[in-house]
Amino acid sequence: MNRIEKVLNQKKKLFIPYITPEFPVKGVTLPLLEALVDAGSDMIEMGIPFSDPIADGPTIQHSSYVALKNGVNLKKIFSLVAEFRKNYSTPLILMGYINSILAWGLEKFICEAVSSGVDGLIVADLPVEEADELIRVSQDFKFSNIFLVAPTSSDERIKMISEKSTHFVYCVSVTGVTGEREDFGGEEFENFMRRVKANSKKPYVVGFGISKREHVMRAWQWADGVVVGSALIKQLFGVEDISKCVKIAYEFINELKNGLVEAKG
Repeated sequence: MNRIEKVLNQKKKLFIPYITPEFPVKGVTLPLLEALVDAGSDMIEMGIPFSDPIADGPTIQHSSYVALKNGVNLKKIFSLVAEFRKNYSTPLILMGYINSILAWGLEKFICEAVSSGVDGLIVADLPVEEADELIRVSQDFKFSNIFLVAPTSSDERIKMISEKSTHFVYCVSVTGVTGEREDFGGEEFENFMRRVKANSKKPYVVGFGISKREHVMRAWQWADGVVVGSALIKQLFGVEDISKCVKIAYEFINELKNGLVEAKG
């Protein structure tokens, strides 16, 4: 049983923050990962910075730009994950784009990811219909693939993506790119969640647009977990001190998950 399975078997509502490595400053990644675990994160999603992140809104695009300027590449990411794994068992999922993975080499990428301690992968621009080779190699390495479903996905497509996803499905709450939204939920979202529930045999989490405690609670009514990305990234804009980044992230995640703020340190 791998780390993702262990968490899913706990049968609780999941909280999954997203970070961009080495954003907003060099050296922040490991302390930030540790703070997210301490704040109660069940899994952590980490972006692979890319020069043309088509699924990401301006907030995460900017964080990718900063990360690339700070020298982030796959070798650096795997090194950071390996260091994190010395003390923590929280599942780590990478989110990236197919070009950067293929440039590394698909089998080499998955081998290095697994060796460093990465548990799974989301490829934002790889349709499931074109993912057979990724799935095959991932199965060889017991590596988890998480595929995306959107409100525009048909019932049949939701069924197929559920079958192809290894452990769980990622539901994009709205059509469009990542980013904070003032409103979350509504009739369209609820109808989408009903269709996912009816057609997915796997657990499913919801991301895109979740930025408030009330959003988290609403999403948990319908799904097995929530992903919070842009809202966390935005909290860290312009912060140059690592300890301050850690404090901000810990308190923000703690508040979103638990509805309270408990000062760290």
